[in-house]
Amino acid sequence: MKAFFIIFKKEAVDTLRDRRTLITMIVLPLVIFPLIIGIVTRVSESQEGKAKLKELKVAIVSVEKLPQFEKIILQEKDMVLVGSVDEDSVRSYIKAETLDGAFVFSNRFSKRLVALKPGRLKFYFRSAEGQNIKKERMLKVVDKFEEQLLKERFVKLNLSETTAETINLTEVDIATTQERLGKAIGGFLPYIFVIFCFLGSMYPAIDLGAGEKERGTIETLLTTPVDRFVILLGKFGVVVLTGISSAIIALVGLYLGIRQAGEIPPDVAEVLASVLQPQTIVLLISLLLPLTMFFAGILLSMSMYAKTFKEAQSLITPVNLLIIVPVAVGLIPGVELNSVTALIPILNVSLSTREIVAGTMDFALLTEVYASLVLIAGLSLFSASRLFVKESVIFRG
Repeated sequence: MKAFFIIFKKEAVDTLRDRRTLITMIVLPLVIFPLIIGIVTRVSESQEGKAKLKELKVAIVSVEKLPQFEKIILQEKDMVLVGSVDEDSVRSYIKAETLDGAFVFSNRFSKRLVALKPGRLKFYFRSAEGQNIKKERMLKVVDKFEEQLLKERFVKLNLSETTAETINLTEVDIATTQERLGKAIGGFLPYIFVIFCFLGSMYPAIDLGAGEKERGTIETLLTTPVDRFVILLGKFGVVVLTGISSAIIALVGLYLGIRQAGEIPPDVAEVLASVLQPQTIVLLISLLLPLTMFFAGILLSMSMYAKTFKEAQSLITPVNLLIIVPVAVGLIPGVELNSVTALIPILNVSLSTREIVAGTMDFALLTEVYASLVLIAGLSLFSASRLFVKESVIFRG
């Protein structure tokens, strides 16, 4: 045990001297969340503000005068009525941003209203980033116009407005805010944490394998009176430590990002805050720990096999895709944690994280996930140990 700690301390010191490791393990995860949350919040606020304050140019296309509708538009703040527009030109005007929207009434609109039928109305607009707010502003005009027409119709028929209400529906959503938003936010978080676990493990693994080969220090280490498996365990422990530390620092970055963000919707802020609860953090780390051990074994195996630092990078780069794909699958709606997906490495972490954040975790399935992760972590370490005892691998090339 003493030999393990000596090797672990030596490798940890060497690793912390590497600038690339410090950047990927500390700087990047600490900065990425505040940066993402800050940029998204500010851009969203800016675009929303512009869409709310923009003066909208609206056209009415009709063969007859509609003074009621025109009056409603003219009463709207920051809305201008554009005249002399025909239906054939509406599309080109909106594309050219001469118009923001156009209301085209059918030729028999008034006659249909008189016959107590719905009048036909087309609403032309262009959906794009930030346009939903503009669309909603213009559709409010239609809602007000319809409300007036309905009142006139009820008066004409000498009916109460409540006559049209056949059902008084009350919707009761038993899903909590944490469940509704946690599924979405919890699907995104594992993408970040898994990537940081992998990146935090990658550079130390390359440096402690292929890097030592290039420096010529691997031979000196192997001549010490220490079992090779103990040497491997020391390296393995350092790689796991840097990987899990990177994920923990990412959690700190998430906390800082929430604190510095100005206008996060209360519901979203509540769910994000729940992620930072001690029990949630413990569960997340307990999932990421065996996964990081799996990464460490695979990365050390590839690093030991490589002849140079550069070759190790080339071998490991494609593995990034293998990591990203299962996490991305976890973001697909309808993919849920069950007895099958709980056995699929990386995907099970993604789906479990989503359930934990949503507060709907089935602990029987969580046990299955743990068993799966511990198994692949063990196989990963066993594979690395088999390679580490082979002279043909260690001194390849």
